[in-house]
Formats: sequence, C-alpha cells, structure tokens
Amino acid sequence: MTGDTFIAVDEYIDELFAPEDDALRSAQARARAAGLPEIQVSANQGKLLYLLARLVGARSVLEIGTLAGYSTIWLARGLPADGRLVTLERDPDYARVARENFRAARLDHMITTITGPALDTLPTLESAGAAPFDLVFLDADKVNFPAYLDWAVKLSRPGGLILADNVVREGKVLHPNDDDPSALGAAAFNRRLARNPRLESVVLQQVGIKGHDGLAIARIKD
Repeated sequence: MTGDTFIAVDEYIDELFAPEDDALRSAQARARAAGLPEIQVSANQGKLLYLLARLVGARSVLEIGTLAGYSTIWLARGLPADGRLVTLERDPDYARVARENFRAARLDHMITTITGPALDTLPTLESAGAAPFDLVFLDADKVNFPAYLDWAVKLSRPGGLILADNVVREGKVLHPNDDDPSALGAAAFNRRLARNPRLESVVLQQVGIKGHDGLAIARIKD
C-alpha cells in the first residue's frame, strides 16, 4: 500500500464516521489564518478522543497542549453538560486562538485555558484541588513527555485514562539519537509508560493523513 492509499482511507473514514461541522471547520480556518502549525489531530483521531471520553464516563478532562483547540473541542463534546475540561498551552497566541474557537463552538463555559509552561502550571492544578481527572490527553512537546506522564498519573483517578499522541515519530523511536530530541523524548516516554506498575498500557501504530505515528493508551489500575 502507498501513502496515497493511507490518506484516501483516512478521508473515507472521516467522511463516514467523523464529518466536521461548522465549529470544527471554523476552528481549523482560524488556526490557518493565525499561522499556527497544522499539527492538530485528524478528524477521526478527534472522534476517537470523543468516544474514549464517553466510554470512560469522563466528567473531567486535562489536556496538555492546546494548539488551536481542535482536539479540545472533540474532547469537550464527549463530556456531560456539567463536565469540565482544563487545557494547558505554553504559547499565549495559540491560547488566544483556542479561546476564540471555544466561544464559537459554545463550549467556553466548560473549558478553562491556562497559559504557560505545563511543568509550571501542573503543580497549581494539584494545589488548587482540580484533580483527580478522568482522562488526560498529552499532545505537547515530546522532550517533556516523561515528566508529563508522571503528572498525568499523579492527577488521574483509579480507572482513568491517559492518552498520548505522537509516540512513534515515524519509527524514529526505534533508534533515537541526539539529533532528534522529540524522538528521544517519545522513546523515554514509552519506556516509562511500559514500566509503570500503576498502568495498563499499549501503543497503537497509526498511518494516514497525519503520516506515520502512534497513540499511547493507558489505564490507571484500580
């Protein structure tokens, strides 16, 4: 199979199972207009996030890495009407676009966007009593992924889910080197994930419109 086939299948899946509505299309358009990098999850990946939130019965979600809020919208739609979602974004310009998208999607009442480096803001969530969360989604800089995982475990409830995007890095996790800090971070994250005694976990390899990568799924043991 070719890369074109993988992309065509992704588009087929999107059309059948994850068609974008006006809010999602507008979120993408605002991100492009603001010059944000097009590294958000695909529509079918967003639908998977939505379904996992529903399946775990999530009422509270933590996202590390907001970008323009595309994945945030999918996750928020998986919550009940009184659910809450906290999303952390380092870049204030990205956070501004995301807040616009949340207002346009009529989800701003349940989403709190916190700006600043996540390793600085995560301790404030603990001290403020925001935890535990039912689902944590990691989609930020890979260099700090191992540290984000530690915080995700600390802030999650028993039976909760931890999801992490981009953990295969086009296969570069097989032989990471100092020239690719993101691959090194992802490889270190995967080792820590596999060895954590509190977690049941797996990594799913993915190919498609977003290239060759992988999604980690972990459950906090009861």
